[in-house]
Amino acid sequence: MTKLANYLEGRWQEGAGAGAPVLDPVTGETLATVSADGLDMAAAYAFAREKGGTALRALSYAQRAELLSAIVKVLQANRDKYFEISLKNSGTVQNDSGVDVDGGIYTLSYYAKLGSKLTAKALMADGTPDALARDNAFATQHILVPAHGLALFINAFNFPSWGLWEKAAAALLSGVPVVAKPASATAWLTHEMVKDVIDANILPTGALNIVCGRPAGMLDALDPLDLVSFTGSADTAASLRDHPKIKHEGVRFNAETDSVNSAILGPDADDDAMGLLVREVVRELTIKSGQKCTAIRRIMVPESRYAAVAAALADKLKGITVGDPRNENIRMGSLVSTSQRDAILQGISQLEACSDILFDGRKDIAIQADHANHAIVPPVVFGTTTPDTHPLVHQMEVFGPVATLMPYRDTDHALALARRGMGSLVASVYSNDSTFLAQAAVALAESHGRVHLINNDVAKVQTGHGNVMPQSNHGGPGRAGGGEELGGLRALRFYHRLAAVQSAPGVLEAIVN
Repeated sequence: MTKLANYLEGRWQEGAGAGAPVLDPVTGETLATVSADGLDMAAAYAFAREKGGTALRALSYAQRAELLSAIVKVLQANRDKYFEISLKNSGTVQNDSGVDVDGGIYTLSYYAKLGSKLTAKALMADGTPDALARDNAFATQHILVPAHGLALFINAFNFPSWGLWEKAAAALLSGVPVVAKPASATAWLTHEMVKDVIDANILPTGALNIVCGRPAGMLDALDPLDLVSFTGSADTAASLRDHPKIKHEGVRFNAETDSVNSAILGPDADDDAMGLLVREVVRELTIKSGQKCTAIRRIMVPESRYAAVAAALADKLKGITVGDPRNENIRMGSLVSTSQRDAILQGISQLEACSDILFDGRKDIAIQADHANHAIVPPVVFGTTTPDTHPLVHQMEVFGPVATLMPYRDTDHALALARRGMGSLVASVYSNDSTFLAQAAVALAESHGRVHLINNDVAKVQTGHGNVMPQSNHGGPGRAGGGEELGGLRALRFYHRLAAVQSAPGVLEAIVN
């Protein structure tokens, strides 16, 4: 039995005890174990700051970008191995594994190219100087300098590759060392990727670290100038925010949490636009079995199209093959664990109390798997014709292949329903009416991190409702956690400190040029 070791203080260290199992969600086989018991996190963090951080900051942005390019080559060389691990540990089919594995590699590549064009200085100017005295004899210039702390990533189970590298790309490019804490259920892939990069001896010692399991004192050992980036449930985020290091000592905290995302069919609602929405909903229900923070959870359509959309969704979904991803004909695989399966089934029961089931894959799709205690749940689509009086459909995210269809009366009603999510990562809008698309963008921007507008022309080249691209902001206000990631250079701001430098204009010019 393989125990996934932890890489801290420049060496691999096994946690004490037998450890928690990492399972195949279809067969129930134990693939590995994880343990962080007995680790000295204070010493590990000090090493990362002093060794890894110092070495990274000694390099220019372009030099650190070269390190990212070297990591990309290592990951690409081992791509087939990562797909095999994903199949076993995450229960995903080949295409779904690609969203995670290739998505992580692409994001690293993007930041490597972006970083190669940045300044050779150890800082970035933020805006232009502003005069503080007559004749501009005294002025102020805001600058961004790399944080001298470390970045702790507490990541979710659904994207063990992309979840690491979309954060690590910006942190390492900024000159900040990384400590990755993957979710135990799918830690194998994250561990294998980190191990391959460590073995390739690309990064300075202490720049990239990993801890698997639940180490004691993980937050207690942080310093006020460290950073924490969390992806997971709103309840866990709330408990982390309440930790003294974050609440009282000012450790910077970024969170991506629950999100009841929307897809909206425009009031023009021709067959082409409806087809675009239906295809995207089916894709979001089935990719990674709906275990995506950006997946469509609510579907808003004109009242006149409610029955037609319900029928079209059912027709598409009944043709989906669901089961063990080892079978080549399977399109939709497993959830990551039986505990997630049970949580999703409980959520389905709660929605069933206030909504109608329009399509129930548990009855209409035969699961193709040889093992009885698997973690596979087919798609379920709910519907409610009175969305204004059922708050649960706007408040509860069932983190799996579940969505709710609802009709709207007019444009204002549609946008109001979308905003009832009280903060979401993404809303997608399907219409060939440019005026409506523009109106939706303005109305939804305040409550959504990303607004995805699709007409017939864009449909030919779009990246998809749920695909998070590094060029765009990823995050959302309110229930979605209030955090921000990616968005090109914007992502680097989290790993920098902002300071206002006040001096003579000539001095300020020498600093930034």
